[in-house]
Parts: sequence; C-alpha cells; structure tokens
Amino acid sequence: MYEPNVVGDWQEYDEHAGLRVRVHRLEAAEPPRGRDDAAEGLTYFRVRVTVENRGSRHATVHLEDGQIDVRIGPDGESAFIDWRNSQFIEGFDVYPLRRATAVLYAAGPEASLSQVDVQVQLRADDEWAERRLWAGGIGLKEGAVGTGAVRDGLACQVSNFLRDQAEEGTA
Repeated sequence: MYEPNVVGDWQEYDEHAGLRVRVHRLEAAEPPRGRDDAAEGLTYFRVRVTVENRGSRHATVHLEDGQIDVRIGPDGESAFIDWRNSQFIEGFDVYPLRRATAVLYAAGPEASLSQVDVQVQLRADDEWAERRLWAGGIGLKEGAVGTGAVRDGLACQVSNFLRDQAEEGTA
C-alpha cells in the first residue's frame, strides 16, 4: 500500500522513468464558460494536474476524463465534474524538461470541500501507470503544516503522517 500525497507534492513513476505528476492549485474558482445547470447550488472549484518530463526522451501523455477522479467530504462522495469547462491532456508529446497541465473544474456542497481527494491514473506511451492519490481541501494552503482550525484537517493529518514516516526512515 502506498501513502497518499498531499496536494502540491510531486509523484514520480518508476514505470515511466523521468515522468512525475503533481496535483496542485486546489482552489475555489468559477468556470470560464459559465456554470453547468446541473451544478446549481454547488460551489465550484478548480484543480490542476501537471505532468513533467525530467527524462531524456519525449513521452506521449494522456490525462483525459475518466483518468482523474475527485471525491469530497468525509464520506468520499463523487464531486460533480464539469467536462465542458475542463481542459485535459490528450496525446500530447511532453519533451524533456517540459510540462503539460490539465485543468479540471468540479463542484460540490461547500461544507464538503474542506476534504478533497484527487486520484490520477496517468497513461504515457500507451502504458498505464498505477493510480495515485492526493489529499487536500479548499481553504488549505499547499504544504500547510496546520495551525489553528486547520490542525485537524485531513491534509494536515496526511502531511504529518508522511513527515513522521520520512523521519523514521532517515533515523
């Protein structure tokens, strides 16, 4: 079992040398082409997923609908994904030292947005990578250590867990 990443962390893939992915900029935001009628009463947010190539050769990257799953709240309910406003990576050649970013617009009840889990399954050169999970929330800063009301948040718990694991491994 692997540990989840905190929003803002990079995840490197062993099966795709040099490729790494990051879920970042989890923030409240209105979609550029207007709200979907099905999202009435929900709060919109935006999340970016960036693929970076630090390898020596290019990779054809796919990060499309169905490869990004967004869950919200303590029960992990599915967020509403606004496919019309979202921008995906569809067969883009990412050359060494270059990046490509997908921008996903989603919505959910405002009370559930303090816990957001984003699961990504990258496909590069027609090979699937393992699914990876990032945990965060709207209103939490990337890499927040947790002060005040944020202290008990999921992102802070995950961050503390990962820091404790790293400290144990280095001792």
